Amino acid sequence: MSISQSVEDYLKAIYLLEIDGVVATTNNIAESLSVSSASVTNMFKKLAKLQLINHKSYRGAELTKAGEKIALEVIRHHRLLELYLKEMMGYSWDQVHDEAEKLEHHISEQFEDKIAELLNDPTHDPHGDPIPSKEGVVPEMASLAITDAEENESYIIGRVRDQDPELLRFLEKSGIIPGVKVTILEKTPFDGPVKIKLEDKETTIGNSVAKDVFLVEQT
Repeated sequence: MSISQSVEDYLKAIYLLEIDGVVATTNNIAESLSVSSASVTNMFKKLAKLQLINHKSYRGAELTKAGEKIALEVIRHHRLLELYLKEMMGYSWDQVHDEAEKLEHHISEQFEDKIAELLNDPTHDPHGDPIPSKEGVVPEMASLAITDAEENESYIIGRVRDQDPELLRFLEKSGIIPGVKVTILEKTPFDGPVKIKLEDKETTIGNSVAKDVFLVEQT
């Protein structure tokens, strides 16, 4: 089956919404891909006909096994490229997403294998997102947001959302990057700011920023 770039984009968008616990409705996909609702409706019909999604009106789309396999392959390409761009080509972590978006549909399986080999078969990209294996196995993903973490507990920053370059530049400047130890000192009620300790430095971040930083428990 020949799969177009547009089909791959839709399948990836559906998968990313699913893992965030968001229903892949027509409006959500339209917003994610910056397309019209009518375009999404037409594509949903096409994807359903190809047996890549299950779709019911007003209930959103869900990937079939075949659709998920394609989505994971595209995501593997994207996240390997992000890491390659950062580690091998000197891109900053706020630049790699857009570049990887342009390249993810166009690399061969041989090129993908070579990147993975050069990077020693990595499991996570520069932002902490898991890189699916060639077999479609997805490593563990950090999912505990700072806003949901326990006060006076220490964690390791595991992942940050990677779509907003301005946010990424702010986080890097603040030292809020994957692999750093963080202790939650105080969470202000009613969606107020969060006071944290990074290694030996205390700082305060807004609630909206804290929601985009995800933690793993220390082992």
